[in-house]
Amino acid sequence: MRSDWLPSKRTERLVMAKTWSAVLAASGPAWEIPFPEIAILNIKITKSQESLDAAQSASRDKINTATCNQTFDSLAAYMRDLKERRFFVPPLTYADLIALELTPPDTNPTPISAPTAQVEADLTFPGIHLVELKNIRPVGGLAPDPMNDYGVRIYWGIMGPAIAPDKFRLDGAPVNGDDLPYSKFTRRHKEFFDFDGESGNTVLFCLRYENLTGQAGPLGPILKAVIP
Repeated sequence: MRSDWLPSKRTERLVMAKTWSAVLAASGPAWEIPFPEIAILNIKITKSQESLDAAQSASRDKINTATCNQTFDSLAAYMRDLKERRFFVPPLTYADLIALELTPPDTNPTPISAPTAQVEADLTFPGIHLVELKNIRPVGGLAPDPMNDYGVRIYWGIMGPAIAPDKFRLDGAPVNGDDLPYSKFTRRHKEFFDFDGESGNTVLFCLRYENLTGQAGPLGPILKAVIP
């Protein structure tokens, strides 16, 4: 979908430029736009109209075409510069922008919805007491809305007899991810865990999507493995 505010067709671009000229003739002084800048626009409009007429005439040649390209490129560059410097600062109002055939900026924030997809991953074991979650992905391929900024929260815990008070610990089998005591947020498609001293114990993971406002999606399936 085209998003450029400047019309691509020469005739439409010329109409827009002439609209600007008429609006600036009436409002330019109030908008504190110097007269020489308006005069330059009018000169470029005149040259563009003349070159377009010549390029569309029965006697046109390569020189007419090249001249038309050059004058319209110059007009477009000046209109972009004028808009950037003059048309999005006070005292212009939304009504003024509409008069210039421009779209006022959207000040309404886009609502962010909570993710609706579940998340899963593959468990791999790259070495002793090492566990890696790879290919973190939506269940069924249904990802959250790509317009919303999101990541994945990984919950985990370890079942087994306590070895040291500072080790991860989970007493009893979890019903879902909310029963897992630890978590981390990631934007990566894989995450690496080093469970030193926990070889032979069972680790459990559960994942869910989470956006930057803290809204969370549904919990994914419990992933279970024995730590090598």
